[in-house]
Amino acid sequence: MVKVPVAGSVVPHWREGLSVEALAPDYQRLVGLLEAEAGGRRLRAAELAGGLGLEVVPVKVEGTRTKAKRLVERSWLAEERPAVFIRRRAAG
Repeated sequence: MVKVPVAGSVVPHWREGLSVEALAPDYQRLVGLLEAEAGGRRLRAAELAGGLGLEVVPVKVEGTRTKAKRLVERSWLAEERPAVFIRRRAAG
């Protein structure tokens, strides 16, 4: 039986062979945005929020920043400067 991630599920630590499909949909979108649409460049939290189609207001930017930082803690993303994120690893 395959476990499908759902909103609110725990973000797993990245490891070799683990793909973005292991992440809940919101986190998949964040990683996907940094992989595809950003083309490897660094994005600020406000740019991520806008790229996800969210209104760029403090509450939405902070929520996006929190999710991105959780992905940094789990080795999916890197934070090069405060609130500036980049994809750390290629999709597994």
